[in-house]
Amino acid sequence: MKDLEQRKSWYSQVANIYTSQQRKNWYSEVADAYNKTRPRYPQQLIHRAVELAELPQDAVILEIGCGPGNATVAFAQLGFTMVCLEPSQKLCKIVEQNCIQYPSVEITNTSFEEWPLEPEKYHAVLAATSFHWVSPEIGYAKAADALKADGHLILLWNMTPQPQYEVYAAFEEVYQHQAPALGRYEERETQHKQILRFGQGVIDSGLFKCFVSEEFPCEFTYSIDDYLTLLSTLSPYIALEPQQRNALFAGLKTVLEKNSITNISVSFLSALQIAQKM
Repeated sequence: MKDLEQRKSWYSQVANIYTSQQRKNWYSEVADAYNKTRPRYPQQLIHRAVELAELPQDAVILEIGCGPGNATVAFAQLGFTMVCLEPSQKLCKIVEQNCIQYPSVEITNTSFEEWPLEPEKYHAVLAATSFHWVSPEIGYAKAADALKADGHLILLWNMTPQPQYEVYAAFEEVYQHQAPALGRYEERETQHKQILRFGQGVIDSGLFKCFVSEEFPCEFTYSIDDYLTLLSTLSPYIALEPQQRNALFAGLKTVLEKNSITNISVSFLSALQIAQKM
């Protein structure tokens, strides 16, 4: 139960620092940037999730914290009916636009905790890099209650994109001067261990069986401006004071221009975790 307790501790810290309203609107100020620059999920991962969950063509999926629809669109394209919950009104408007051609997608402006439970209705409950925002004391049990008998919890994760180590090394002095806590390079093994911790929470809940976790290495290339825009959507950067964040980004941009770097290649792990309701 250690990992579940760690998740509870992390959530308690966030809940103690930020109000419920602040958490609901955490990404509202960067909603357009999130939609533009956050990586989507590999098609291989999406199809693997459908395969493992044995979703019928008429499956109904409940999505928790859909954001701008980075996973929603991929499942909607396969013809599934989706009920998508998103606490940020601004993100709701974006996902509605992104899914305008999919009439079987319903967007509801609410958090999972506040959503009125519809018991045993859904073939799958989906959360794409969002389940860590849900209270562990509510999330696992409510997800299980929403699932049909033998339905599946599907968790997707995109870990933090990391630049090539040489670029990180060039950034180090700026980070140490402007935001030392953010100047850490995340090795692939570190991301793997974090994914395992996420999965352990599902196992420790005691509400699911047949747990499967699979990882997919990903690479993207960004322009300088798009890379800095991507950083602006990551929680540690959102938490900075605006003046500190602007100074940090200005310093990073100066380093890139000084070294004649016009594009930044990033790599990270994308992961699928799936388990069946007991």
